[in-house]
Amino acid sequence: MIRRIVISLLATVLLITVPLAEAQQPKKIPRIGYLTASSLSANAARIEAFRQGLRELGYVEGKNIVIEYRHAEGKFDRLPALAAELVRLKVDVIVTAGPTSTRPAKEATVTISIVMAFDNDPVGSGVVASLARPGGNITGLATLSPELSGKRLELLKEILSKLSRVAVLGTSTTPGTAQELKEAELAAGAFGVKLQHLDVVSPKDIETAFRAASTGHADAVLVLNSAILLSQRRQLVDLAVKSRLPAIYNVPEFVEDGGFMSYGVSFIDLHRRAATYVDKILKGAKPADLPVEQPRKFDFVINLKAAKQIGVTIPPNVLARADKVIK
Repeated sequence: MIRRIVISLLATVLLITVPLAEAQQPKKIPRIGYLTASSLSANAARIEAFRQGLRELGYVEGKNIVIEYRHAEGKFDRLPALAAELVRLKVDVIVTAGPTSTRPAKEATVTISIVMAFDNDPVGSGVVASLARPGGNITGLATLSPELSGKRLELLKEILSKLSRVAVLGTSTTPGTAQELKEAELAAGAFGVKLQHLDVVSPKDIETAFRAASTGHADAVLVLNSAILLSQRRQLVDLAVKSRLPAIYNVPEFVEDGGFMSYGVSFIDLHRRAATYVDKILKGAKPADLPVEQPRKFDFVINLKAAKQIGVTIPPNVLARADKVIK
């Protein structure tokens, strides 16, 4: 009888303690890797948009999600090692801030899910099989808008009626640059404008490029998508003002730092939307089955203070179309 009572008590204790032990097991907090080719300060607004997107989905950094930031400070040769470091940390998802970061991440892992905050041409560059069914371990957002370089040239022509020469600053190693240049050349032919392509493959090339633009008698500057140019945007803006050259940029960060004007895809919106992919993957979705989405929002920003500094008057009909005017 005593033996039966002891066995019964032991069974009861086990029934109570096992669920308690399971309940006390700490819940695994997801870890996200964020990989960028530029500095965190240069990418601050986009990173905050990504965090905001996470917050809207119930994730609070430091509480129920951890973000491991890795940044190359414009030194692209550091990206493979940084990507490998995130893989060693066994993060649940890697978010790449642009195409320059996506390639090293792709080479570093075929098992960890990768979310592109944006990519100029993920199908053409072989990152995904198709937009509808990416395949593999990568999905996210694509800009797919090389035609915007032609639109920027059109805006310059509207403001500068005598526009005849434009210096084009870009980075040849950035995926999508060739398509952007092609579209710019098509638009230039239609407007009777001659382009001067200046390749910036490192920060030290920026000052050289502006000297070449001045020597080539450029009337304006067209800036293409480039992690190097974004990370060095204050220098770029200062040189444009110093040279009294109206410059149109691909993102508003340049204009907020004193640049003339920008027109392009809202990368802030793309980063916010990248959080949705992270959420779906953490809940069990496979990147291969999540379609790559395209831009929904575009920004046209003008800085009137910069316009005054370089002696340019913006026609009222152009000013009226701006989404934001900085005074």
